[in-house]
Amino acid sequence: HVQLVESGGESVQEGGSLRLSCTVRQYYMNSNCMAWFRRRPGKEREGVAAVYTPASMTYYAAFAQGRFTISQGPAKNTVILEMTGLKVEDTAEYSCAAHTSCASWYEGSFPYWGKGTQVTVS
Repeated sequence: HVQLVESGGESVQEGGSLRLSCTVRQYYMNSNCMAWFRRRPGKEREGVAAVYTPASMTYYAAFAQGRFTISQGPAKNTVILEMTGLKVEDTAEYSCAAHTSCASWYEGSFPYWGKGTQVTVS
């Protein structure tokens, strides 16, 4: 059973920074693509960023470009999302997901998901 666990979400002031972490508790052998998604209040889920770990290729949603950075953590089964310059509109539940490929990652068709971590910016 594959389990993804997010951590790092909290309440911060606008302009602040947060570091979210996603750990795959039981390694999914083909989890080459790790991604972060978010669901803002009253909105549909949207992609934030993804990383294709074999090549360290990263992908970002337009709103995340330049403010957010996705990277592999020090452990093989960990992915980090560094968020800076946070805005009130970044308030959302952030979830990580794993898949074999990052093709069409933004569509969110990932087989494995974490339960999410809440980020509140005020």
